[in-house]
Amino acid sequence: MNFFNFSFLILLVNFTLICKADPRISEAGLVCGTNRTLPAIIIPEFVKLMEVVSQRVTDHDWGNHNVTSPNISIYALANCYEDLPHKDCLSCYAASRTRLPRCLPGKSGRIYLDGCFFRYDYYNFFNETTDAAEDKVNCTSIIGMANGQELTTLRATAGDLIEKLTGTAEANGGYAAAHLKGVYGLAQCWKTVSKKGCRVCLDKASRDIKGCFPSRDARALMAGCYLRYSTQNFLNHPNEGSSSGESKGVIVAIVLGVTAFTMLALSVAYTARKRSLTRKRARINLGKILSSYNRSSLNYKYENLEKATDYFDPSTKVGQGGNGSVYKGTLPNGKVVAVKRLFFNTRQWVDEFFNEVNLINGIEHKNLVKLLGCSIEGPESLLVYEFVTNKSLDQYLFDKNKVKILSWEERFRIIVGTAEGIDFLHGGSAIRIIHRDIKSSNVLLDENLEAKIADFGLARCFAADKTHLSTGIAGTLGYMAPEYLVKGQLTEKADVYSYGVLVLEIVCGRKNIAFAEDSGSLLQTVWKLYTTNQVTEALDPLLKGDFPSEEASKVLKVGLLCTQASIALRPSMSEVVKMLTCEDYQSPEPCQPPFLNSSLLGDGSIKTSIRSSVSNTLFKLDEASSYTTTTGSSSMQSSSTGPHRSDEFLLKESENTK
Repeated sequence: MNFFNFSFLILLVNFTLICKADPRISEAGLVCGTNRTLPAIIIPEFVKLMEVVSQRVTDHDWGNHNVTSPNISIYALANCYEDLPHKDCLSCYAASRTRLPRCLPGKSGRIYLDGCFFRYDYYNFFNETTDAAEDKVNCTSIIGMANGQELTTLRATAGDLIEKLTGTAEANGGYAAAHLKGVYGLAQCWKTVSKKGCRVCLDKASRDIKGCFPSRDARALMAGCYLRYSTQNFLNHPNEGSSSGESKGVIVAIVLGVTAFTMLALSVAYTARKRSLTRKRARINLGKILSSYNRSSLNYKYENLEKATDYFDPSTKVGQGGNGSVYKGTLPNGKVVAVKRLFFNTRQWVDEFFNEVNLINGIEHKNLVKLLGCSIEGPESLLVYEFVTNKSLDQYLFDKNKVKILSWEERFRIIVGTAEGIDFLHGGSAIRIIHRDIKSSNVLLDENLEAKIADFGLARCFAADKTHLSTGIAGTLGYMAPEYLVKGQLTEKADVYSYGVLVLEIVCGRKNIAFAEDSGSLLQTVWKLYTTNQVTEALDPLLKGDFPSEEASKVLKVGLLCTQASIALRPSMSEVVKMLTCEDYQSPEPCQPPFLNSSLLGDGSIKTSIRSSVSNTLFKLDEASSYTTTTGSSSMQSSSTGPHRSDEFLLKESENTK
């Protein structure tokens, strides 16, 4: 077996194993009604509906409910397919609930995922079996088309299997799953459909789905049921439906497969196990949120937050990020909060939302923005933070129309406060937390211009006995440590590097232009001045010389120490705090920091190297703003032009703890 075939088999088997661990959230069909109404009319009722349906799905793996107001009535039904385990059902339902609100403010919508169904409408559709206008089949198959003898066999085998599923589902309360001679199938009627209605629906589904031949994989998406066949095993717990001849064939195939690919399976199993554990962890995290947040002090009612922000009126908006907006809200008790309104559009949202809610919940420090709670029952999920009065640091440093010019004393206090906040994350709580996105737009300033670190969507934690995490790269170009950018090795020293860049930006009043073709980076400029004993010339001209030279030199030295190329030479954040606050603390001399030579940038070699080493990279232009969380996106996005634009850098993650 040559290397190419061996690699192909590894990918093929690995893909199969991963699929079996997936809660089947692939979208088979989405239908949004054309009849629309005002958001203010439908959204409050939709939210009330979700509260009941979500609880019933959590309890029973399906649920329906309806609400009525003077302006509108809404009915909703969510139904997981019965072969799906409970936790996978919750994950599938959560995925459907975050996608279906794309239909709002339409009065109706339905979504078919490969593991569950979710629909809302303005009339009682619970007993509906078929819908001539909206029933359809999805014949798209990623595993290709059958032809020749294979097509003849598929027609016969799949046809027999479909007939068997239809009859069995009617007799077994609306559900059946089976396999026959290498073809797998599932039939599911919704719990609200009668036995007779189930038969009517599946009869139509079986007729329609047979029109998908020669596709090896097809789905019938009906008003009252779902039917699927595939030559690939997508079932979790299929009922036995194979003949004895098929069983013997399966046994022979298994024996031959084990004999031929034992070594391959060991290699693949190792990789698949790690990926499976990552996905399982994400599903468990989501399950924890769904099952416990209602009983937690973190819980906020969506309608209360909606009213607090005057129904997310544009006048209450205080920030805009790549995955949502931030609004100022006033709760009924008079407390002012910041409400981050999240619009999830990738599978990474579960992990990042879990970070925001569970990782920093209960962690309190004067230099960290406090998370107050969340709401996940509405058409989008919300995070609630303490409100920080004076927005983000970058607006004081880089905005052309600065709110005010920061004095040296104010800058020094921000530098020290940020250091103390990061030091607390690294060692002041029960778990070690690495922020991964320290930058000026993620440092907020309160009414006293004290620094508060925000945005923990990319944060990671690991045990005290671990040396580092090997992880996909995520963060902001210009702030990422070289060992992390090149090798994906994440330690606390990555935050130290980012902090060092931030310190130099605060003192010098300019951004670290690490990839500019017409000038050297900030690191390079400060380093040259340091080596010639002219480092104070790097200070922000807006200070007009009003600063203590000795203290300013010490702070710039700390910035250079933190941005050294060698991980071992960078100080820890606890050492940084001592350097800044203890007059008699002896700090070492910095070595040459890791800046890029501008001549290399000029010929494009560095850029080409970066692009080739991080293929599949997602660059996103995102307006830097308060409370912003970086999330993945399927396409490049650009914010409106302005002084707060930054290049954010994100790869799909696969983490391994060393």
